[in-house]
Amino acid sequence: MITINIKETVLYLTKKYNTSSPFELANALKITVFYEELGTINGYYNNPFRMKQIHINSSLDMHKAEYTCAHELGHAIFHPEASTPFLRSQTFLSVDKMEIEANAFAINLLVSDEIIEENRDFTKSQLARFLGYSLDLIELRLKTFQPGYSKIP
Repeated sequence: MITINIKETVLYLTKKYNTSSPFELANALKITVFYEELGTINGYYNNPFRMKQIHINSSLDMHKAEYTCAHELGHAIFHPEASTPFLRSQTFLSVDKMEIEANAFAINLLVSDEIIEENRDFTKSQLARFLGYSLDLIELRLKTFQPGYSKIP
């Protein structure tokens, strides 16, 4: 299952660099983060001339910017040569799998097993509201939550 590999990658990176901040991880991995006006786009990853870059919409609040950075970091790690905006607009290839993987990386990075365990009495909806993420992202995160700990209905 790909999400297990993603969780292992998150655990490896957070231990190696002693942080779960996507901004600090990007810096440690020599990925430059830019803030710029992107209209309706939250962000994107690209790799021009082998220089990894994450672009974040400067109008996002800090919570959304952090999630966007984590999501784009997922692309940088798992899809370093792919350009999902190009693939989406110029080809008939589906980018759904890549987007799910980037979402799984982001939510695993930002929501630890400890956070879930500390709030195990919450329903999925309550946990989503409490953490400020969509129910879909919380459900994606719960797929990699360590078995035996989950009491979330």
